[in-house]
Amino acid sequence: MVDPPQTPLPEELEAAEKLIMRWDTASSDDARERMIFDGGQPDEAARYLSAVNTTLRSPDHERAKPIIQAAMARLEDEFRHILVLHSEPLDPDSLSESFSLSCSISRRENRSTSFSSNLDDPTQEEEEEQQEQEQEDQDFGNERETYVKERGTVTTDTIHELDQIPDEAIIELKKIAELMVSAGYSRECIQVFGSVRKPIVDAGYEQFGIERMSIGDVQRLEWQVVEGLIKRWVRAARASIRLLFASERLLCESVFEGAKGIGDACFMEVVKGATLQLFNFAEAISIGRRSPEKLFKILDLHDALSELVPDISLVFQGGGPSDSVRVQASEILTRLGEAARGTLSEFENAIQRENSRAPMPGGTIHPLTRYVMNYTNLISLYQETLSKLIVTNPSPRNVPGGEPLPELDLPSPESDVPMPPPLTVHLKWITTILQHNLEGKAQLYRDPSQSHLFLMNNARYVVQKVNGSPELRQLLGDDWLRKHTGRVRVRATSYLRTTWAPVLLCLRDEGIHVSGGLLSGVSKAALKERFKSFNSAFDEVHRTQATWIVPDVQLREELRISIQELLLPAYRSFLGRFRNHLESGRHSELYIKYSVEDLEAALLNFFEGGQAPWHSRRKSH
Repeated sequence: MVDPPQTPLPEELEAAEKLIMRWDTASSDDARERMIFDGGQPDEAARYLSAVNTTLRSPDHERAKPIIQAAMARLEDEFRHILVLHSEPLDPDSLSESFSLSCSISRRENRSTSFSSNLDDPTQEEEEEQQEQEQEDQDFGNERETYVKERGTVTTDTIHELDQIPDEAIIELKKIAELMVSAGYSRECIQVFGSVRKPIVDAGYEQFGIERMSIGDVQRLEWQVVEGLIKRWVRAARASIRLLFASERLLCESVFEGAKGIGDACFMEVVKGATLQLFNFAEAISIGRRSPEKLFKILDLHDALSELVPDISLVFQGGGPSDSVRVQASEILTRLGEAARGTLSEFENAIQRENSRAPMPGGTIHPLTRYVMNYTNLISLYQETLSKLIVTNPSPRNVPGGEPLPELDLPSPESDVPMPPPLTVHLKWITTILQHNLEGKAQLYRDPSQSHLFLMNNARYVVQKVNGSPELRQLLGDDWLRKHTGRVRVRATSYLRTTWAPVLLCLRDEGIHVSGGLLSGVSKAALKERFKSFNSAFDEVHRTQATWIVPDVQLREELRISIQELLLPAYRSFLGRFRNHLESGRHSELYIKYSVEDLEAALLNFFEGGQAPWHSRRKSH
């Protein structure tokens, strides 16, 4: 056992009192001009601390009280002097270098996820709009590639503490702190420590580029501004917690070692301003208005904070005032998860509510389809997080005044087929309500053929986006992909039947033969009318459908081949059977306007999006 401190002898007390009062700044000019702990007189500093310790053990408390007060005032000055002497502002270069050791590369920070949900009726010129939409897809592809590459980056997340004050100075601070705490002056000691260190920490935090803002200030900013600040916040949070706050925690524990609870209180005194600023921003995002374009930045924020929770628990440990920071971080993380779920639900509702009424020029891909599929593609990249957050299936809500939404194709509870995960159900629901919305938009076209072409284009785009994303394909499954690939074929067949069946009817034999054999029984009048009907029907189809658009090159070629296989053999056969009946007469070119090669050349102008300069009128020989 350690022997209790002995009561000092009267002569020891008298010598201690004299030494203390000799350094009393209130009674000595020399004492005001000099510092005990200036590095040049270690023996004097040791004697002074010993004198204070002796006085604290004095049995005559009334006599010792003014001496102790004078000693505490002096030690407070000495404590401040040592701190100020060694508390230089953090160098931005060294801070950045240390920061790079402690913080991982944000796997998404170079990727823009700012989707606009403004899907008004298209008003731009067709060519410009098509180029913009293709550029949007290309930009998304670049962003996705960047994300996938960054996700594979090996990171070294760790707490990295700065050596801010020399060990010799820490030893002196610790000795002074022990005496002040034992004398009941811990509050004064904490205040001095905070008054010196807090500006250092605040200045270091500001170097990370985060402005001082209240929750209200953040919520009043435009979302495009907030997006940039979220990137900055993620980097600042990592650096602040793993470097700045961790270093300050180490310093406080070193100075106040052995003083239970004092180090934690001192630490919070120093960092409370910076932590308030740091978490105000995240809290403002977590309780802000939910809209679809915010989802991915909310998830970035959620992932960053989730990643930092173990570090926060380590840095803000102790069971004292630090508890409030750990609790606040946990609550914000929970609210960010709620915000992500609510934002996904709002995205689904926005698809249902989108009611632009102008048909897309040429039957091309609707901006809603591009928006939804690019958005859904990014959802799949966050599947690790969303699979934890999304635990319930979507709740379909009909648009007021609209038609009932289709049922989602899911296994029945009685079947042996397992129910897909909730995130997969949400993705299937998104594609279902998108398809339902597009079918309504298809009715805006006066020509049924263009309705089918429009639905074919959009279904093809959906399938291609899923095929191009391994994550999305895995979530939706091969059965879903086969089913939707089949929808493309069904729409293409419906287009072919609706468009070309009336044209092929002009090439039927019925009504041309009046009696007798094939040659002797042909009605030239009926034959002329039949050729004129075919020419008129084909010209009308060409006139309109040369301006229609099939953006997918492969699908466009497949569709042209299908038309050729329907039209050219039928026309070649019809021409072979009946051309001689008209060519022997006058003005046969008025009726036989096209050769098979003419039609084949004309079909190459289909689905390019502009009126084709096709004027061939060669007579077939």
